[in-house]
Amino acid sequence: MTLFRQLMAATALAAIANVALAAADIEVNTPAINQIKQSMQARNAQLAPLYGSGAVGLTKDGLVSLRDANAVPLAQRAQANQLVAEENRDRSQLYKEIARANSHPEWEGEIRSTFAQRWIDKAQGGWYVQKAGGDWVKK
Repeated sequence: MTLFRQLMAATALAAIANVALAAADIEVNTPAINQIKQSMQARNAQLAPLYGSGAVGLTKDGLVSLRDANAVPLAQRAQANQLVAEENRDRSQLYKEIARANSHPEWEGEIRSTFAQRWIDKAQGGWYVQKAGGDWVKK
């Protein structure tokens, strides 16, 4: 291997290490992120009873899911599905906006994973969370 190639390989390795060491600022705020957070916060009062009843759980991929539709009276099921859909839309947009605010849209997946673990870690006792294998467990 020529010296030039060795230097290029070393430079590439250093660049990879720098990327790996760089961490996303997941606390970053922009007007778009603040708007998403406010939307999620406003919805949380409606979702909390669904988390508490076990109807809705926190998924392993940073979203929420209507995991037990039978826990929701039929008359309220459409509203529960709508809340879940809106929450998932906001969560997905939040991950995308945080990645964009960090000038690394390619980090969206990692940011999603970080949030997924945080949501699960901070879930209240009695809420359902999805394990890596897809099984639901009551926390």
